[in-house]
Amino acid sequence: RWRRPAAPRPPPSASCITAAARPLPSSPGRRCVTGRGGGARASARERALGRGEGADLRRARMSHRTLHLFRKGLRLHDNPTLLAALESSEAIYPVYILDREFMTSVMHIGALRWHFLLQSLEDLQQSLCQLGSCLLVIQGEYESVLRDHIQEWKITQVTLDAEMEPFYKEMEANIRQLGQELGFEVLSLVGHSLYHTQRILELSGGAPPLTYKRFLHILSLLGDPEVPVRNLTAEDFQRCRSPGLALAECYRVPLPVDLKIPLESLSPWRGGETEGLRRLEQHLTDQGWVASFTKPRTIPNSLLPSTTGLSPYFSLGCLSVRTFFYRLSNIYAQAKHHSLPPVSLQGQLLWREFFYTVASATPNFTQMAGNPICLQISWAEDAERLHKWKTAQTGFPWIDAIMTQLRQEGWIHHLARHAVACFLTRGDLWISWEEGMKVHFWVLGLSLG
Repeated sequence: RWRRPAAPRPPPSASCITAAARPLPSSPGRRCVTGRGGGARASARERALGRGEGADLRRARMSHRTLHLFRKGLRLHDNPTLLAALESSEAIYPVYILDREFMTSVMHIGALRWHFLLQSLEDLQQSLCQLGSCLLVIQGEYESVLRDHIQEWKITQVTLDAEMEPFYKEMEANIRQLGQELGFEVLSLVGHSLYHTQRILELSGGAPPLTYKRFLHILSLLGDPEVPVRNLTAEDFQRCRSPGLALAECYRVPLPVDLKIPLESLSPWRGGETEGLRRLEQHLTDQGWVASFTKPRTIPNSLLPSTTGLSPYFSLGCLSVRTFFYRLSNIYAQAKHHSLPPVSLQGQLLWREFFYTVASATPNFTQMAGNPICLQISWAEDAERLHKWKTAQTGFPWIDAIMTQLRQEGWIHHLARHAVACFLTRGDLWISWEEGMKVHFWVLGLSLG
C-alpha cells in the first residue's frame, strides 16, 4: 500500500554573486586552443579546504580536473552529480555537447524543442555566470569532442547524470570505454528520476513491474526517495578553477539563427530552470488546489493548462522531480485531506517513474517488432490519411484542433493525447502507433516513458 513520505526540511537557498564579466558572444563551433581556466580566489578556496576536515585530506579529495557533461539535468538546484564534481575537483569545465546529427536522427528534436533547449542552455549559462563559472556549448560529434578536449584540458574525471534511454546508456558505455583508453574516471549519479531504476528492477525479480499496483508495492519496500541535495552556490565554484573568458567566448550558446531554426516555430513555453521554478512556485501557491488535485477532473479544452504543465521542464531536467515530490509532501502534511496516487500530483510523478522503469528494461520499447509486452497487430498503411491526421485535415474539429495546438505549441493535455492517439489507431484510422510516436516528437515534454 502506498505510504506518504515524510516531509523533509527544505534545502537552503543558494546565494548568487554576480560575475564581474559575462562571456561575450561569438561564432559557435570554433576550435579554441587556450591555457587553463581562470583561478578562483585563494582565500575562498583555503577556507573551503580547511572546513570540517584536514587540509591535506581535502586537497586529496579535490584533485580532479573534471569535465561535467550536461545532457539533461540543466539546472543548479538538486544536481547531485554536479555537486559531487565540484566537491572532488580542483578545476571544472561545465560542458554541453551539441551533436546535431545525434539530436536530429536519434533524439528526433524538432524546431519547437530546439528553441526550448537553446533557451534552457542560455538560462543555465546565465545562472552559472552569476556563480562565477560558465557553460561551454561545443558543437560536434560527442566522442570526438570528448577525445579532443579531455586531452587538451588534461581531464582526469568526467561526470554526467545517469540516464535510462537506450541511446544515453550507449553513450555512457562509450564514455567509460574512452575513459579506460585515455585514463580518466567516470562518475554517474541518478538525478533525473525519483528512484534508481535498477533497484526497482532488482526488487521486481529482474523484470519490470507491468502494473501500477505492483509498482507501488515495490516502492513501499524501497521507502521514500532520496531527499534533494542542496542548491549550488558561488562558494562551490570558487573552490575550483573555472573556464576563462576566452573559452566562454568560443563556446557560447548558439542562437536559433545559427542553427537555421525558423523563428516562426516559437512556442509560448519558454525553456530554462528559472522559468520552470517560476511555474512551480506559481502552482504551489494554491495549496488547496495542490491537495485536492485529481487528474481525471482536469479540463483538456481549457485555454490554459488545467494541469501543472511542468512536463517540458522535467523532460530536460530544468526542474528536479525530487524537489517537486517533496514540496508536494510538505503541502500534503499540512492538509486535512488530500488526493492519493494514482490521481494525485504525486501520483503523476509516480506514473512517470513507472513508465521510465518499464521503458528502461523492455527491449525495443519504442517499436512493435521484437517488443515482448506489445500486441503484434497488422496495422493498415495509408499515407494520405496519415498526412491528414498530422496536418489537422481530418474534418473532425476536436482532433484537428488538438493536432494544431501540438504543432504550434508543443504541448497538449493528456486527454487530448489519448484522443488523437485513439483516432489514429484503434478508434478510426487503424494506423500504427509508431507513426503517431514520430509526430509526438513535437511534444516539448517527450520522453521514452
